[in-house]
Amino acid sequence: MGGASVKIYDKLKRVLRIETTTNDVSFFKHHRKVEHRDGSITRELAPLKKSIYSIIDLREILLGCNSRYLEFLSSLDDYSDGHRALQQLTQPKTDHGTQVRGFNFFDATEQDSLLAIQRPEFNIHGLRRADLKKHLPSASNGKLSRYLKRPRVLGLIKRVAKTYRYYLTRIGRSAVATCEKLTEFTIVQTLSTAR
Repeated sequence: MGGASVKIYDKLKRVLRIETTTNDVSFFKHHRKVEHRDGSITRELAPLKKSIYSIIDLREILLGCNSRYLEFLSSLDDYSDGHRALQQLTQPKTDHGTQVRGFNFFDATEQDSLLAIQRPEFNIHGLRRADLKKHLPSASNGKLSRYLKRPRVLGLIKRVAKTYRYYLTRIGRSAVATCEKLTEFTIVQTLSTAR
């Protein structure tokens, strides 16, 4: 903005530093004593003087600029974590030389499998392949083992140490719930009214 600017620095991707700089302090106005040519003195809104006596006022003005800009930045929504989580769940990964494909949340078979691992009883004591077999009876034991490996590699479930039980991760719970909500309450309802 003319002689003044707000600068943002990203220090080593850890610290956000904001500073307001100016080459012309008269860009800013404040209430001060103004001496007129006729010798009278009044207090009014006037440009800042470029002198050592204006440093305290200039500091307050520039600090206010920084504070207002920080408030503006804090009002913005940041969805970068959601984008990273979506990439983690949908992009293929390699596990010990084996390629594991990502999830397609719109595939009916994958939706059934995801809903099976989200059952409430599995939140209490975890799930095993044998538990999953009850809810996916058409799948063979080998297919269920491969199926459990896939969400584990992609980060949907985590294995309990020294057991064969798995729990949904925080990302897994959110992803499965969002998949069901999006499909049942948005897509299906919208398509039913389109006929």
